[in-house]
Amino acid sequence: MDHLCAPWRAEYFSQKRDGCVFCEIIKEDTKDDELGVIFRAKHCFSVMNRYPYSPGHFMVIPYTHTDKIEELDEATWLEMSEFVRKGVGILKQELHATGVNIGMNLGASAGAGIAEHVHYHLVPRWERDTNFITTIADVRVNGVPFAPLFEKLKRAFEC
Repeated sequence: MDHLCAPWRAEYFSQKRDGCVFCEIIKEDTKDDELGVIFRAKHCFSVMNRYPYSPGHFMVIPYTHTDKIEELDEATWLEMSEFVRKGVGILKQELHATGVNIGMNLGASAGAGIAEHVHYHLVPRWERDTNFITTIADVRVNGVPFAPLFEKLKRAFEC
């Protein structure tokens, strides 16, 4: 049997947390820059992924703490969908992504790292960026620093 390795996520898995990391971010609304919050809207917010699959990977998260998308009210679901669509455009325009993976892992058995609080992932992609092989290999190359990407995406969502 082959083993899949994603060593860049070791720091995430070694952290011990009580409670939901997304709910903590919701409460800490004075620390948005420190926490990587890109925007806060009426029903959802966005945060940069600290352990990205590719540079610029961010998430759209409802304020409602639930692990079931079927429990989200229509206004929340629609607003999240609007920001996912806007986010795709921003990744293409600002980061020159030639593709975007959009995903939502529902439940730990589906691969959710934070299974208790649903969230969308938006992962920018570029031609010949190894066709997602780095998510299953033992090497991760991220040649772009976090802070400039965060600032660029945050400014783009302000428009």
